[in-house]
Amino acid sequence: MSISVCIPTYNGEQFIREQLDSILNQTQVVDEIIISDDSSSDRTVEVIQSYNNHKIKLFEKQKFSSPIFNLEFALKQTKGDYIFLADQDDIWMPNKVEVLVKELAKCKLVVSNGEVINQAGEMIAPSLFELFNSRRGFLKNLTKNSYMGCCMAFHKDLLPIVLPFPKSIAMHDLWIGLNAELHSRPVFCPTKLVKYRRHDFNKTPLDANTNTNSLFYIIAFRVKMFLLVVTRLINIKSKLLFANR
Repeated sequence: MSISVCIPTYNGEQFIREQLDSILNQTQVVDEIIISDDSSSDRTVEVIQSYNNHKIKLFEKQKFSSPIFNLEFALKQTKGDYIFLADQDDIWMPNKVEVLVKELAKCKLVVSNGEVINQAGEMIAPSLFELFNSRRGFLKNLTKNSYMGCCMAFHKDLLPIVLPFPKSIAMHDLWIGLNAELHSRPVFCPTKLVKYRRHDFNKTPLDANTNTNSLFYIIAFRVKMFLLVVTRLINIKSKLLFANR
């Protein structure tokens, strides 16, 4: 059983060292850290290269201009049996891998709880699960997403289901989570295993109450995501049907 960690990076020099240190110093070691850098203009690549660690596999000078498809590229490079997603600016608790590997013995995808910290590393919210009312459920998560990418780990068996990402998705974690709902029974682990950092350069709002998109956009987004997930499910079922003939 091997473990891959995927980190999409872009101008993350301020926090990437703290994140990498937390991943490399786990109570259960990881086998590879796949980093896809989307043409950072700061010292992100320099910091990563300074580790000179064989576990870190850096793919630099990518030109996706998108954290979603930057992550997709990283996922395609993985060789591990279990895949962990990580942001460039968070901090993992030392036992994150150990706890979630035990959970993955019982499920295909697991989401851990975490706390929210600010730019200085001070806690500003004690529980991500409380913020998002996190729990399993296709319709629940389609309505209000509680699949946080930085808290997720899953079996490599899910890769052929979720890859490639549809070109029009706006949230990779919701896409992975909804597909997992249709093919397995995801687990929400209440243990707080991530310090999720909020700062001036975060791309997404912390919760729905800070979402400035129009009601029309929010409804259209969910309808589109539903159609994309159902279309992917039909395509997979069709391929299995023809393969078994």
